[in-house]
Amino acid sequence: MHRRLAAAALAAVMAFSASAPAFAQSRKMSFIRDAEIEQVLREYLDPLLGAAGLRKGFIRVVLVADRSFNAFVADGKRVFVNIGAIMESTTPNQIIGVLAHETGHIAGGHLARMRAEIDKATAIAIIGTILGGAAVIGSARSAQVGTSPAGAIGAILGPSELARRSLLAYQRGEEQAADRAALNFLEKTGQSAKGMLETFERMASDSLFSSTRLDKYLLSHPLPQERVAGLREAAPKGAAFGVKDPPARQAKHDMIRAKLYAFTGDAGEISRRYPAHNQTLPARYARAIGDYRFGRPDAALRAIDALIAEQPGNAYFRELKGQALLEAGRASAAVAPLRKAVSLAPNQPLIRTMLGHALVAQDTPAAIAEAIKELLNATGRDPDNFEGYRYLSQAYARKGDEGNAALAAARGALIEGQFQDAQRFARRAMPLLPANSPAYLAARDIVEAKPEKSQ
Repeated sequence: MHRRLAAAALAAVMAFSASAPAFAQSRKMSFIRDAEIEQVLREYLDPLLGAAGLRKGFIRVVLVADRSFNAFVADGKRVFVNIGAIMESTTPNQIIGVLAHETGHIAGGHLARMRAEIDKATAIAIIGTILGGAAVIGSARSAQVGTSPAGAIGAILGPSELARRSLLAYQRGEEQAADRAALNFLEKTGQSAKGMLETFERMASDSLFSSTRLDKYLLSHPLPQERVAGLREAAPKGAAFGVKDPPARQAKHDMIRAKLYAFTGDAGEISRRYPAHNQTLPARYARAIGDYRFGRPDAALRAIDALIAEQPGNAYFRELKGQALLEAGRASAAVAPLRKAVSLAPNQPLIRTMLGHALVAQDTPAAIAEAIKELLNATGRDPDNFEGYRYLSQAYARKGDEGNAALAAARGALIEGQFQDAQRFARRAMPLLPANSPAYLAARDIVEAKPEKSQ
């Protein structure tokens, strides 16, 4: 599991949490990449995409390192899921309901329409500012003759506030549409809406949303109580309402929740949630990760070896062993379990990336050649794999191929949103690469590219 920070400029956000901001934001978000968790979420999402008439695999799930409960879409290609949403969802069906809702936003084209509404709201605010003075004068005169002071109310609220309320009212409608679409997708895939209902009931019980003083018109979503009432009526009508998650799916879900608690919690939280007397597989997984994270490498390796003995075909146990050895400075020892993990999960680019990292750290000619092969495979399968490009750059540099080293660094910087650094590396690469070769043209494209403006 790896983290990275990135600046996210989100012009329009369709979010699951009712407390999520509805307007343009620009803030630093920390993302998590993990092969096992991404694979499980992919298995949850793909059937929903099929039900929505969207191409499977086209939409990526992005893990946000935030333990609050939220999920959102910010473009038509990615669903962002806070790790807290997974950690708080005790069944797969609960998080699948969240993903179904976000799929509803994508299938409904809500983001494109939201951007149009933002433009309209901006125009309302500008016009309102120009006419605001006249409204105050007119309303004052109207009040003197006993007519309704609507203009005065508008002036008191202000044009920006009126525009904001108009936009939020629009977004509440889109949220209700996404809820209806989610129920349809769940029914089409033979999955229960019970988990979605359970999630809304938990949200509704939160004291934030129970306050009678809350102005629902300032929320971008219908109040959770309203959504729960609608779901309580609609969800049980589905033929699949009584369907439960298959045991194998629940087992995978329990494992990724344990992994998230173990990688993001402190030692006390891990021991409280997964005490030593709990001998279930998720509990032993969590404690092994805790041992590795908190300076007990020998205990961690013994615990991981026991997990491997129990499930020798589990690629993620082998990956964890490789990661523990690699981060303990034992790169040579890490290569064997990582090679095995790749053989068990050949379509997982993040595992190949870790193997490439271990091979680069070995720093022999044979290891560097193997690292380049693995990292090219990994970055080809996952173009957003910034770590893959970082290690690929190091591998090329150790081979003495400065041109491809600079190009790989440029590509990694581009993924990170470091546009100036990307162009600097690309300029360095161009004279070192064969003219008009694919690598040269890729570097030139980066040099000539213009940064995208936030919409």
